[in-house]
Amino acid sequence: MSFPFFTLSRRSLLSLAAGALAFAATPALAEKSSSGKVSMEELMGPNALPDVVEGGAAAPVTIVEYASMTCSHCAAFHHEVYPALKKNYIDTGKVKFILREFPLDPLATAAFMLARELGDKRDAAVDLLFSQQKNWAFTDKPLDGLANVLKQAGLGQEKFEAILKDQALYEKVNKVRERGSEKFGVNSTPTFFVNGDKYTGEISVADFDKIIAAHTPAPK
Repeated sequence: MSFPFFTLSRRSLLSLAAGALAFAATPALAEKSSSGKVSMEELMGPNALPDVVEGGAAAPVTIVEYASMTCSHCAAFHHEVYPALKKNYIDTGKVKFILREFPLDPLATAAFMLARELGDKRDAAVDLLFSQQKNWAFTDKPLDGLANVLKQAGLGQEKFEAILKDQALYEKVNKVRERGSEKFGVNSTPTFFVNGDKYTGEISVADFDKIIAAHTPAPK
């Protein structure tokens, strides 16, 4: 199958995804201290695509992650760290969490487009794609792999092909990435903003505990 904006061969897409891994790997480990700060008003301003927010609106800590679906470090975060964040902070009303699209290659863009069109299943689709990343991002037929994985989320082949032909959606996903780069200096994945403080690379559960504690108001 082919789509208008995928002018590269599938093998070229694999090469791009491999390059994205190398790009995203610097720095591979997060600094425990913030590498900068951005305005929360700007950070939470409107994007080309609406934010999908997990957690309570009144949570005192907001975490925004910029991720790429073909980034192994992003997949590691969602597999190894995110479940603890969800259990300890998001589900308890202490943190609201937002994942924003920052595709590093056309294949990651495609994955984000497909996840977006699943509506309220978007975050579940993202988790599924990260957990099975090796089954679609690093195969000889990545689009076929994507289709097979997303069948588990109820996405049929006809709808799959229609989404990937949606030029407007393609442009919106990339506008989210462009805003992250231009406004907030995002240049690698994953990049996190915790109440506006910027952290790049992988962050352990223990480090997130410390970062969140530093941003949580003391009990009165």
